Amino acid sequence: MPLLEFVQRMVGPWLMLASSAYYLPPTIFGLIRTRNWSTLFSWSKFQSVWFSRFWAYMGPEVRTSAEAIVVPLLKGRVSHGRMLEDGEKFETAPLPVSGTVIEVGPGSGMWVSVFKEIGIERPSSNSDGDSSDVRQRKTAASSSSDVASTSGGITKIYGVEPNVGNHGALRQRIHDAGMDDVYEIVPLGVEDVATANIPKVDCVVTILCLCSIPSPRENIRALYTYLKPGGRMYCFEHVCNRKHWSMYLYQKFINLFWPHMIGGCELQRDTGRYLREAGPWSNVNLSPVVSEPWFQCVPHDVGVLTK
Repeated sequence: MPLLEFVQRMVGPWLMLASSAYYLPPTIFGLIRTRNWSTLFSWSKFQSVWFSRFWAYMGPEVRTSAEAIVVPLLKGRVSHGRMLEDGEKFETAPLPVSGTVIEVGPGSGMWVSVFKEIGIERPSSNSDGDSSDVRQRKTAASSSSDVASTSGGITKIYGVEPNVGNHGALRQRIHDAGMDDVYEIVPLGVEDVATANIPKVDCVVTILCLCSIPSPRENIRALYTYLKPGGRMYCFEHVCNRKHWSMYLYQKFINLFWPHMIGGCELQRDTGRYLREAGPWSNVNLSPVVSEPWFQCVPHDVGVLTK
Protein backbone atom coordinates (compact mmCIF):
# COMPACT_ATOMS: atom_id res chain seq x y z
CA MET A 1 0.00 0.00 0.00
CA PRO A 2 1.82 3.16 -1.16
CA LEU A 3 1.77 5.64 1.72
CA LEU A 4 1.17 8.66 -0.52
CA GLU A 5 -1.88 7.07 -2.16
CA PHE A 6 -3.26 6.09 1.24
CA VAL A 7 -2.90 9.66 2.56
CA GLN A 8 -4.46 11.14 -0.57
CA ARG A 9 -7.53 8.93 -0.31
CA MET A 10 -7.91 9.63 3.42
CA VAL A 11 -7.65 13.39 2.96
CA GLY A 12 -9.59 13.64 -0.32
CA PRO A 13 -13.11 13.83 1.17
CA TRP A 14 -12.03 16.58 3.60
CA LEU A 15 -10.62 18.65 0.75
CA MET A 16 -13.96 18.34 -1.03
CA LEU A 17 -15.78 19.46 2.13
CA ALA A 18 -13.39 22.42 2.40
CA SER A 19 -14.12 23.36 -1.22
CA SER A 20 -17.83 23.31 -0.49
CA ALA A 21 -17.33 25.47 2.61
CA TYR A 22 -15.45 28.01 0.47
CA TYR A 23 -18.65 28.66 -1.51
CA LEU A 24 -20.84 29.13 1.57
CA PRO A 25 -20.11 32.84 2.31
CA PRO A 26 -20.53 34.03 -1.31
CA THR A 27 -23.81 32.11 -1.51
CA ILE A 28 -25.11 33.86 1.62
CA PHE A 29 -23.91 37.32 0.56
CA GLY A 30 -25.29 36.84 -2.96
CA LEU A 31 -28.75 36.05 -1.62
CA ILE A 32 -28.62 39.04 0.74
CA ARG A 33 -27.49 41.33 -2.06
CA THR A 34 -30.42 40.23 -4.25
CA ARG A 35 -32.79 40.21 -1.25
CA ASN A 36 -33.77 36.65 -2.00
CA TRP A 37 -35.06 36.05 1.52
CA SER A 38 -37.28 33.08 0.64
CA THR A 39 -34.24 31.11 -0.50
CA LEU A 40 -31.98 32.36 2.28
CA PHE A 41 -34.36 31.17 4.99
CA SER A 42 -35.36 27.87 3.38
CA TRP A 43 -32.75 25.18 3.99
CA SER A 44 -33.73 23.07 0.95
CA LYS A 45 -33.67 26.06 -1.43
CA PHE A 46 -30.49 27.45 0.10
CA GLN A 47 -28.75 24.08 -0.10
CA SER A 48 -29.64 23.81 -3.80
CA VAL A 49 -28.18 27.25 -4.60
CA TRP A 50 -25.07 26.55 -2.49
CA PHE A 51 -24.52 23.20 -4.17
CA SER A 52 -24.98 24.72 -7.65
CA ARG A 53 -22.23 27.26 -6.97
CA PHE A 54 -19.94 24.58 -5.58
CA TRP A 55 -20.68 22.09 -8.38
CA ALA A 56 -19.91 24.64 -11.09
CA TYR A 57 -16.33 24.32 -9.85
CA MET A 58 -16.27 20.71 -8.67
CA GLY A 59 -18.30 19.12 -11.48
CA PRO A 60 -15.52 19.34 -14.11
CA GLU A 61 -13.06 17.95 -11.55
CA VAL A 62 -15.35 15.00 -10.86
CA ARG A 63 -15.81 14.38 -14.57
CA THR A 64 -12.04 14.30 -15.10
CA SER A 65 -11.61 11.67 -12.38
CA ALA A 66 -14.64 9.59 -13.43
CA GLU A 67 -14.60 9.71 -17.23
CA ALA A 68 -12.08 6.85 -17.53
CA ILE A 69 -14.82 4.46 -16.39
CA VAL A 70 -18.05 6.38 -17.15
CA VAL A 71 -17.38 6.97 -20.86
CA PRO A 72 -16.66 3.27 -21.54
CA LEU A 73 -19.71 2.36 -19.43
CA LEU A 74 -22.07 4.41 -21.60
CA LYS A 75 -20.39 3.04 -24.75
CA GLY A 76 -20.83 -0.59 -23.66
CA ARG A 77 -17.18 -1.28 -22.88
CA VAL A 78 -17.35 -2.03 -19.14
CA SER A 79 -17.83 -5.48 -17.68
CA HIS A 80 -17.40 -6.79 -14.13
CA GLY A 81 -16.03 -3.55 -12.77
CA ARG A 82 -13.44 -2.73 -15.40
CA MET A 83 -13.04 -1.33 -18.88
CA LEU A 84 -12.49 -3.86 -21.63
CA GLU A 85 -9.27 -3.29 -23.55
CA ASP A 86 -9.10 -2.90 -27.33
CA GLY A 87 -9.18 -6.30 -28.95
CA GLU A 88 -10.56 -8.01 -25.86
CA LYS A 89 -13.56 -10.26 -26.37
CA PHE A 90 -16.83 -8.42 -25.84
CA GLU A 91 -19.15 -11.39 -25.22
CA THR A 92 -19.91 -10.28 -21.68
CA ALA A 93 -20.06 -6.55 -22.37
CA PRO A 94 -23.43 -4.77 -22.44
CA LEU A 95 -24.61 -2.67 -25.37
CA PRO A 96 -24.09 1.11 -25.63
CA VAL A 97 -26.86 3.45 -24.50
CA SER A 98 -29.49 3.64 -27.25
CA GLY A 99 -33.11 4.47 -28.03
CA THR A 100 -35.11 6.49 -25.50
CA VAL A 101 -33.24 7.38 -22.32
CA ILE A 102 -33.90 8.78 -18.85
CA GLU A 103 -30.81 10.47 -17.42
CA VAL A 104 -31.28 10.91 -13.67
CA GLY A 105 -29.62 13.97 -12.18
CA PRO A 106 -27.68 15.30 -15.18
CA GLY A 107 -26.69 18.37 -13.16
CA SER A 108 -24.86 20.80 -15.42
CA GLY A 109 -24.70 18.27 -18.27
CA MET A 110 -21.30 16.68 -17.71
CA TRP A 111 -22.08 13.66 -19.92
CA VAL A 112 -24.08 15.29 -22.73
CA SER A 113 -21.06 15.25 -25.04
CA VAL A 114 -20.70 11.48 -24.51
CA PHE A 115 -24.27 10.91 -25.66
CA LYS A 116 -23.42 12.85 -28.81
CA GLU A 117 -20.34 10.66 -29.34
CA ILE A 118 -22.46 7.52 -29.02
CA GLY A 119 -24.69 8.84 -31.80
CA ILE A 120 -28.05 10.54 -32.21
CA GLU A 121 -30.61 8.89 -34.45
CA ARG A 122 -33.11 11.28 -36.02
CA PRO A 123 -35.82 10.38 -38.55
CA SER A 124 -34.35 10.77 -42.04
CA SER A 125 -35.89 13.47 -44.17
CA ASN A 126 -36.74 11.56 -47.35
CA SER A 127 -34.26 8.70 -47.52
CA ASP A 128 -36.90 5.96 -47.61
CA GLY A 129 -39.46 7.81 -49.69
CA ASP A 130 -42.01 7.89 -46.87
CA SER A 131 -44.25 10.87 -46.34
CA SER A 132 -43.88 12.98 -43.18
CA ASP A 133 -47.00 11.41 -41.67
CA VAL A 134 -45.72 7.89 -42.32
CA ARG A 135 -42.35 8.71 -40.77
CA GLN A 136 -44.03 10.16 -37.70
CA ARG A 137 -46.14 7.03 -37.28
CA LYS A 138 -43.04 4.85 -37.61
CA THR A 139 -41.19 6.94 -35.03
CA ALA A 140 -44.15 6.81 -32.62
CA ALA A 141 -44.49 3.06 -33.08
CA SER A 142 -40.79 2.59 -32.41
CA SER A 143 -40.79 4.75 -29.27
CA SER A 144 -43.84 3.02 -27.82
CA SER A 145 -42.60 -0.52 -28.51
CA ASP A 146 -43.06 -2.94 -25.61
CA VAL A 147 -39.50 -4.26 -26.00
CA ALA A 148 -36.36 -2.17 -25.53
CA SER A 149 -34.20 -1.10 -28.45
CA THR A 150 -30.91 -3.02 -28.58
CA SER A 151 -29.21 -1.21 -31.44
CA GLY A 152 -28.99 2.12 -33.22
CA GLY A 153 -28.41 5.57 -31.80
CA ILE A 154 -30.11 7.65 -29.14
CA THR A 155 -33.50 9.00 -30.19
CA LYS A 156 -34.65 10.90 -27.07
CA ILE A 157 -33.26 11.83 -23.64
CA TYR A 158 -35.28 12.98 -20.65
CA GLY A 159 -32.95 14.73 -18.20
CA VAL A 160 -34.59 14.54 -14.76
CA GLU A 161 -32.99 17.45 -12.88
CA PRO A 162 -34.83 19.14 -9.98
CA ASN A 163 -32.13 21.73 -9.23
CA VAL A 164 -33.07 24.70 -11.42
CA GLY A 165 -29.71 26.27 -10.58
CA ASN A 166 -28.13 23.73 -12.95
CA HIS A 167 -30.55 24.23 -15.83
CA GLY A 168 -28.71 27.14 -17.46
CA ALA A 169 -25.43 25.23 -17.79
CA LEU A 170 -27.30 22.07 -18.82
CA ARG A 171 -29.18 23.89 -21.59
CA GLN A 172 -25.92 25.40 -22.85
CA ARG A 173 -24.24 22.00 -23.09
CA ILE A 174 -27.29 20.56 -24.85
CA HIS A 175 -27.19 23.43 -27.34
CA ASP A 176 -23.44 23.12 -27.87
CA ALA A 177 -23.91 19.42 -28.65
CA GLY A 178 -26.65 20.21 -31.19
CA MET A 179 -29.17 18.15 -29.23
CA ASP A 180 -31.91 20.73 -28.54
CA ASP A 181 -34.45 18.57 -30.39
CA VAL A 182 -33.37 15.35 -28.63
CA TYR A 183 -32.63 16.27 -25.01
CA GLU A 184 -35.58 17.43 -22.88
CA ILE A 185 -35.04 18.79 -19.36
CA VAL A 186 -37.62 17.49 -16.87
CA PRO A 187 -37.53 19.93 -13.90
CA LEU A 188 -38.58 17.36 -11.31
CA GLY A 189 -37.07 15.07 -8.72
CA VAL A 190 -37.03 11.35 -9.46
CA GLU A 191 -39.83 10.93 -6.90
CA ASP A 192 -42.12 13.10 -9.07
CA VAL A 193 -41.30 11.71 -12.52
CA ALA A 194 -44.68 9.96 -12.70
CA THR A 195 -46.33 13.36 -13.11
CA ALA A 196 -44.28 14.09 -16.26
CA ASN A 197 -45.95 11.35 -18.35
CA ILE A 198 -42.63 10.02 -19.61
CA PRO A 199 -43.18 6.83 -21.64
CA LYS A 200 -41.34 3.60 -20.86
CA VAL A 201 -37.77 3.88 -22.05
CA ASP A 202 -34.98 1.72 -23.42
CA CYS A 203 -32.30 2.89 -20.98
CA VAL A 204 -31.91 4.64 -17.63
CA VAL A 205 -28.60 6.34 -16.83
CA THR A 206 -27.56 7.20 -13.27
CA ILE A 207 -24.14 8.73 -12.71
CA LEU A 208 -23.34 9.75 -9.12
CA CYS A 209 -26.91 10.78 -8.35
CA LEU A 210 -28.66 7.97 -6.44
CA CYS A 211 -26.70 9.02 -3.34
CA SER A 212 -28.92 12.07 -2.90
CA ILE A 213 -32.40 11.04 -4.04
CA PRO A 214 -35.06 10.72 -1.30
CA SER A 215 -36.37 7.26 -0.33
CA PRO A 216 -33.74 5.47 -2.44
CA ARG A 217 -35.23 1.96 -2.28
CA GLU A 218 -38.67 3.12 -3.43
CA ASN A 219 -37.41 5.50 -6.11
CA ILE A 220 -34.91 3.03 -7.57
CA ARG A 221 -37.80 0.56 -7.83
CA ALA A 222 -39.79 3.28 -9.60
CA LEU A 223 -36.96 3.76 -12.11
CA TYR A 224 -37.07 0.02 -12.78
CA THR A 225 -40.74 0.31 -13.77
CA TYR A 226 -39.87 2.90 -16.43
CA LEU A 227 -37.74 0.38 -18.31
CA LYS A 228 -39.21 -1.69 -21.11
CA PRO A 229 -38.58 -5.45 -20.99
CA GLY A 230 -34.98 -5.85 -22.07
CA GLY A 231 -34.25 -2.26 -20.99
CA ARG A 232 -30.91 -1.44 -19.43
CA MET A 233 -29.89 0.63 -16.41
CA TYR A 234 -26.36 2.08 -16.61
CA CYS A 235 -24.97 2.96 -13.18
CA PHE A 236 -21.85 4.49 -11.70
CA GLU A 237 -22.57 5.23 -8.04
CA HIS A 238 -20.55 5.55 -4.87
CA VAL A 239 -21.53 3.11 -2.16
CA CYS A 240 -20.99 2.15 1.47
CA ASN A 241 -17.49 0.79 2.10
CA ARG A 242 -17.85 -2.70 3.57
CA LYS A 243 -14.39 -3.98 2.61
CA HIS A 244 -12.90 -3.26 6.02
CA TRP A 245 -14.44 -2.26 9.36
CA SER A 246 -11.98 0.61 9.82
CA MET A 247 -12.97 2.21 6.53
CA TYR A 248 -16.65 1.67 7.30
CA LEU A 249 -16.27 3.61 10.56
CA TYR A 250 -14.13 6.33 8.94
CA GLN A 251 -16.70 6.77 6.18
CA LYS A 252 -19.44 6.91 8.82
CA PHE A 253 -17.61 9.75 10.58
CA ILE A 254 -17.20 11.75 7.35
CA ASN A 255 -20.87 11.23 6.65
CA LEU A 256 -21.76 13.28 9.76
CA PHE A 257 -20.83 16.37 7.71
CA TRP A 258 -21.06 15.22 4.10
CA PRO A 259 -24.84 15.35 3.41
CA HIS A 260 -25.16 18.87 4.82
CA MET A 261 -22.31 20.28 2.74
CA ILE A 262 -22.52 18.25 -0.49
CA GLY A 263 -26.12 18.80 -1.57
CA GLY A 264 -27.75 16.04 0.47
CA CYS A 265 -25.38 13.33 -0.77
CA GLU A 266 -25.14 10.27 1.51
CA LEU A 267 -21.81 8.42 1.64
CA GLN A 268 -23.09 5.22 3.25
CA ARG A 269 -26.00 4.20 1.06
CA ASP A 270 -26.01 0.56 0.03
CA THR A 271 -26.97 1.60 -3.49
CA GLY A 272 -25.65 -1.53 -5.17
CA ARG A 273 -28.01 -3.68 -3.11
CA TYR A 274 -30.95 -1.36 -3.77
CA LEU A 275 -30.30 -1.66 -7.52
CA ARG A 276 -30.10 -5.45 -7.44
CA GLU A 277 -33.32 -5.64 -5.42
CA ALA A 278 -35.24 -3.13 -7.56
CA GLY A 279 -36.98 -5.89 -9.52
CA PRO A 280 -36.39 -9.09 -11.47
CA TRP A 281 -33.39 -8.58 -13.75
CA SER A 282 -32.48 -10.88 -16.64
CA ASN A 283 -28.81 -9.96 -16.22
CA VAL A 284 -26.83 -8.09 -13.56
CA ASN A 285 -23.37 -6.88 -14.56
CA LEU A 286 -22.78 -4.56 -11.59
CA SER A 287 -19.51 -4.75 -9.61
CA PRO A 288 -17.12 -2.68 -7.51
CA VAL A 289 -14.60 -0.76 -9.61
CA VAL A 290 -11.67 -3.15 -9.81
CA SER A 291 -8.98 -0.46 -9.67
CA GLU A 292 -10.17 0.98 -6.34
CA PRO A 293 -8.29 -0.21 -3.23
CA TRP A 294 -9.87 -1.34 0.05
CA PHE A 295 -9.01 2.00 1.67
CA GLN A 296 -11.03 4.00 -0.87
CA CYS A 297 -13.15 6.44 1.21
CA VAL A 298 -15.70 6.85 -1.57
CA PRO A 299 -15.83 3.48 -3.39
CA HIS A 300 -18.00 2.92 -6.45
CA ASP A 301 -20.11 0.25 -8.09
CA VAL A 302 -20.31 0.32 -11.89
CA GLY A 303 -22.17 -1.66 -14.50
CA VAL A 304 -25.40 -2.39 -16.34
CA LEU A 305 -28.53 -4.19 -15.15
CA THR A 306 -30.87 -5.58 -17.80
CA LYS A 307 -34.60 -6.00 -17.19
